[in-house]
Amino acid sequence: MKAVVFHGVGDIRMEDVPEPTIQQPGDAIVRITAAAICGTDLHMVRGTLPGMRPGTILGHEGVGVVEEVGRNVRNFKPGDRVVIPSTISCGYCSYCRSGYTAQCDNANPHGLHAGTAFYGGPEASGPFDGMQAEYVRVPFAAADLIKLPDAVSDDQAILLSDIFPTGYFGADNAEVTPGDTVVVFGCGPVGQFTIASAWMKGAGRVLAVDGLPDRLGMARDQGAEVIDFVHEDPVEAVRDLTGGIGVDRAIDAVGVDAVSAHDGRPEDVKQVAPESYPSRGNWQPGNAPFQAVEWATDALAKAGTLSIIGVYPLPAARFPLGKAMHKNLTIRLGNCNHRTIIPVLLDAVVAGACDPVTVLTQVEPLVNAIEAFKAFDERQPGWMKVELLPQAA
Repeated sequence: MKAVVFHGVGDIRMEDVPEPTIQQPGDAIVRITAAAICGTDLHMVRGTLPGMRPGTILGHEGVGVVEEVGRNVRNFKPGDRVVIPSTISCGYCSYCRSGYTAQCDNANPHGLHAGTAFYGGPEASGPFDGMQAEYVRVPFAAADLIKLPDAVSDDQAILLSDIFPTGYFGADNAEVTPGDTVVVFGCGPVGQFTIASAWMKGAGRVLAVDGLPDRLGMARDQGAEVIDFVHEDPVEAVRDLTGGIGVDRAIDAVGVDAVSAHDGRPEDVKQVAPESYPSRGNWQPGNAPFQAVEWATDALAKAGTLSIIGVYPLPAARFPLGKAMHKNLTIRLGNCNHRTIIPVLLDAVVAGACDPVTVLTQVEPLVNAIEAFKAFDERQPGWMKVELLPQAA
């Protein structure tokens, strides 16, 4: 089968690899009908999320059709159409039963304290082969897979696999309540869904910070008050727009690869990866600016809440702790509990309360994935969210 395979920082390739097979009684094999490229994939390709094992298939967003099930999968059959949550959960440990499916005790083979398991990630996350491929093996399929109704299209469903739930998780962790003023740092795909989720939770005002006109435009179309950090200090702008007080809730939807105005435009950042895939990253543990977190901490009102859903690697150890303490901030962060949240959003899509496809801007065949990665990494205008269609679809 065709798949996008990681070989090293800046080196990803479209290759022919063996199709996956059932390895455990709880496995299912799913034929992928839609995959996607996520900003988290870029972290790994750039090297800002280290620890990738060469040969790992990338991609943690998938929709497909069940092809085969193990003997312990009793609620799905071949032909069922499903969405695959990005993070993996067993369904029976205490964390899964409490809804903390991203902290499953059993999904990560490295043990109880290893943290989140997800597809197409670093060694520490499993690793599990990902879904930028024609087929994928799904462990714990009985508990993890979610059946799709006919009324939900693949275009809608692929956005429910990761980024819409992650945005909703960010707004939920921020404790957004009716009337709150919220600022979202980062207006990429996850940021757009964070804005939408803040509105869903009753926010009175939503401010949105980014440096790319097309992303700010999409945020404005959602009703957000936009702030371009290239042309103004975002913290000063937030304070000016809130009478000097700051916001009630701030959400970092960027992560480790955040840039600030003094970094230059993304295309000006020093290229350090092999020519096969020009990457922007030159991050080293301990010296990253973590710009979005710094801005968010400063932009919050006293006793506000900071929610962090942008991805940071395990070695990351820098945080403006003193500022947060002296403002009595509440800080909530972590990986999205996809299996818990997806059914809620699926019901909202079926009811017509929201349509996630407004964020989908490109649909490409899987065989064009490498070029699509480059365009997405360079943040070319109009490249917000990329869906990939395998030939097997």
